[in-house]
Amino acid sequence: MVGLRGVGKTVLLDRMREDAEGGGIHTLRIEAPEGRSLPAILAPQLRQALLRLSRNEKAKDFAQRALRGLAGFAKALKLKYADIEVGLDFEPEPGLADNGDLETDLQDLLEVAGMAALKAGTALAMFIDELQYVREDELAALITALHRSAPRRLPAVLVGAGLPQLRGRMGRAKSYAERLFDFPEIGALPPSAARRAIVKPAEDEGVIVNEDALDRIIQQTHGYPYFLQEWGKHAWDTAARSPITANDVEVASAAAIAALDESFFRVRFDRLTPLEKRYLRAMAELGSGPHRSGDIAEQLSRDVTALGPTRNQLIAKGMIWSPSHGDTAFTVPLFDEFMHRIMPGNEWKYA
Repeated sequence: MVGLRGVGKTVLLDRMREDAEGGGIHTLRIEAPEGRSLPAILAPQLRQALLRLSRNEKAKDFAQRALRGLAGFAKALKLKYADIEVGLDFEPEPGLADNGDLETDLQDLLEVAGMAALKAGTALAMFIDELQYVREDELAALITALHRSAPRRLPAVLVGAGLPQLRGRMGRAKSYAERLFDFPEIGALPPSAARRAIVKPAEDEGVIVNEDALDRIIQQTHGYPYFLQEWGKHAWDTAARSPITANDVEVASAAAIAALDESFFRVRFDRLTPLEKRYLRAMAELGSGPHRSGDIAEQLSRDVTALGPTRNQLIAKGMIWSPSHGDTAFTVPLFDEFMHRIMPGNEWKYA
């Protein structure tokens, strides 16, 4: 059971899932959007996995029982989680995952699903992206269910990916989560790997990237995988011939930043309230961070306590995180520079 956090997580999660499927493991590919319940996002994927398991003669009885449990699970929790929509292939089995209590029912459901996977000689692996959006009480239910399966060696596992606050959320949901899961952090690429990410694809096409051009790309992107892709693309499009030069990268940088402003950054910015925008602009005024909460409050001429709800909302939206107590940092690099571009001057202080 692993929890991934940091940048580049979605790509890695997809690669791990593909490798698992190549090894004959039954996988559930789930993305947890804001505002959806865990039962709603889990039930349809679990149904598909159980239907596949039901075609295995050794696992058929347990898989069909799990499908009956899923029917009871969805029916019992429908009033509490109105967003549950899943096809029901069997009538519910009375007493199986139908109490209407998520923590109890999810334990029963994963237990019988894990038994089906065990009988089939395979495993059931849930790959959940954006796990930080799952409510803490629902996260607690999932952790409890997995914890119950572990001593029985049932092959039901979770590989989750999320923003840096995920580890803290899981620890608050269940205190033993840090013992149950590994939390490798996927951060920016080190310079050697960042250089290879640019050089190798270019060399495969017979194109050379000059050293000073590479240095400029790494400096601009901070080794952030998605930004390396953007700068690599725009440098390729800008250069008329090999080698790609530092001048090509300078021209490409303007195009890359404009593209990020209109998509990657702007999508995040448009989800914010006016006060949340001002909070992030105050952070940007102090630099890339991390910053003390008191310093941010001072920029806004507000009390730290009064800004607590705004900070919590920004954490919930995945815009910022707390690397240590009292510190606040952007979840993606270069966002401070974007905030300067989108809210220039000093007018934001008086809005």
